[in-house]
Amino acid sequence: MSPVAVPAPHTAVGAVSPWIRRWGRLVPAGADVLDVACGGGRHSLWFATRGCRVLAVDRDPSVAALASLSSSVDPVVADLETGTWPFAGRRFAAVVVTNYLHRPLFPHLLDAVAPGGVLIYETFALGNERYGRPANPDFLLQPGELLDVVDTHLRVVAFEDRRVDRPKPALVQRICAVRGSVSGW
Repeated sequence: MSPVAVPAPHTAVGAVSPWIRRWGRLVPAGADVLDVACGGGRHSLWFATRGCRVLAVDRDPSVAALASLSSSVDPVVADLETGTWPFAGRRFAAVVVTNYLHRPLFPHLLDAVAPGGVLIYETFALGNERYGRPANPDFLLQPGELLDVVDTHLRVVAFEDRRVDRPKPALVQRICAVRGSVSGW
């Protein structure tokens, strides 16, 4: 399958996060990936072009357009902040979250990582209010918060809590953590 260069209609063109690109190599072709709060699907489509089967979930109904861009992406319209977790009992080789924070989901996200699977998470951190949105502390990670979340559940492969300049200046926290061992690492 050739790379998909067209974004979903409901999003601006966005490059794949360097963090996702770097640690996404731990996810083998043919693996099942859960892309949480996928937005326009930039990461869903990237994993699909790498031969993965992606469950792309977002509350925006236009996420359904992703199905027309790749047969390897199964879009799911769901508001993860209300109701029950729609993926109870399902396990994924990768759980990917970028630019989204809803703390009550942490236990579900950890549980969704299959043995040998990986959690790749990246979102805004406290201090980001100096650079713009999000500025509400409810949507900003506390120092070391992702480390605390995975502690005793997953093994940390990489962690950063830093300022980035692209795509715009921001303070972010990023983690890549695995359940058990991962082939290729």
